[in-house]
Amino acid sequence: MTAAGVDVVARGASVRGPRGPVFEGVDLDVPAGGLLAVHGPAGSGRTSLLLALAGRMRLSGGAVRVGGHVLPAEGRRVRRLVAVARAAPAVALEGRLRVREVMTERCLTSPGVTERRIREAFGTLDIAPRGADLVEDLGPADGLLLATALALAERPGALVVDDVDAGLPPDAQPPVWQALDRVRNDGPTLLAGCLQPPPAPGLTALLLPRRSRDRLPAEEAAAREDADT
Repeated sequence: MTAAGVDVVARGASVRGPRGPVFEGVDLDVPAGGLLAVHGPAGSGRTSLLLALAGRMRLSGGAVRVGGHVLPAEGRRVRRLVAVARAAPAVALEGRLRVREVMTERCLTSPGVTERRIREAFGTLDIAPRGADLVEDLGPADGLLLATALALAERPGALVVDDVDAGLPPDAQPPVWQALDRVRNDGPTLLAGCLQPPPAPGLTALLLPRRSRDRLPAEEAAAREDADT
């Protein structure tokens, strides 16, 4: 049994770094069980936006609501709802480990994850990685789908996977997107980063940069007691 997907809404979401805006004024509405494709060239802020939606990068402006919880106030609750499969360099599988080792590691570090859950996720994605293979020896598609399966085994409400089309020739991209589409059909909302968005039903595509001064409604964006305190 998988968790139900959660809706993701952003109004004027912004993150600033030491050298200026990483991204700013982002608006988006992704329904529960939907697919968000954040696309744009390297350096456009795709990865940072995905991490911000997952509650792993603090907003400097605007507001984000994930499954009823508003960021930045309720970061801990959002982090429990959203699993990150890949968002390099912040989140990536260790290439020097073998497949069976990353499976064991995930079982030890993520509450509720078991080998059975991971293998169920392999079935959803239609992959059968060999336990003895090194992660760094897997092809781009297999590496991406392995990371996705490990995150799916956490049974999240939303799942982040960045650089979906990185290193993939055009003819290899449709099968990967089809596998990811089965992920959201299995429950969680999918938040993806890519160079070019795929043609997909129910897709919410966001090209960075995009600017807006809008905000979440006041009653939703009002400060709540921070679950971290």
